[in-house]
Amino acid sequence: MKEFRAMEVKEKCVTWIRDFFEKNGKGCNCIIGISGGKDSSVTAALCVEALGKDRVIGVLMPNGDQSDIDVAERLVEFLGITGITVNIGPIVQAAAQGIQQMLPEGLSSQAAVNLPARIRMAVLYAVSQSKNGRVANTCNLSEDWVGYSTRYGDSVGDFSPLSELTVTEVKLVGKAAGLPDEYIEKVPSDGLCGKSDEENLGFSYEVLDRYIRTGEIEDAAVREKIDRLHEKNLFKLQLMPKFTEPEVPA
Repeated sequence: MKEFRAMEVKEKCVTWIRDFFEKNGKGCNCIIGISGGKDSSVTAALCVEALGKDRVIGVLMPNGDQSDIDVAERLVEFLGITGITVNIGPIVQAAAQGIQQMLPEGLSSQAAVNLPARIRMAVLYAVSQSKNGRVANTCNLSEDWVGYSTRYGDSVGDFSPLSELTVTEVKLVGKAAGLPDEYIEKVPSDGLCGKSDEENLGFSYEVLDRYIRTGEIEDAAVREKIDRLHEKNLFKLQLMPKFTEPEVPA
């Protein structure tokens, strides 16, 4: 497998972010949802290096009480960026109750899990439009590969620095960017259902990343599951299908 040169990739990514803002939002701010996990932490650190801390705004969005919100708060302080906290709990509750009242079958469990992620993205775009911003997408290749994101939730944004990097590579870039291990090695969790990412997926990111980059995997059942998830969730990465009128022969 080709050697991953973290410092080189970090420098190229910083340049890419800077170029994006020059072409798609000269003078605009970066708006990023901060969870305290590796993806938002690394993305924020890269944007600070590219744009300066004064142009990066971190938005903390706990859903009611969040036990690890202090990690996100410390990251904001560590990077020296502006932090805005919007508790989405009341919004999620009101929306869920309103939908429940109108659906005889009630709100499905999966819809309930995805609802906060979609509300968080609505909050990010409201802040972005109010603060002359561009919203950072924080998804990585490993998550995208198996569809571990919420469509029109954390899967969207205006620019995506990490979407071609695996979890393993994101961590290495984070170290190259000077982030403490607290923000890189935090057990990944969606912050929504109370389980870690790997518990939800049923396999480790180490196994997934190796399979993505080399095609090597020992467990046939895990390989089948990864392939199935990849195929099933490809639509999340594609443009919305649209009708085009068939051409009429001359």
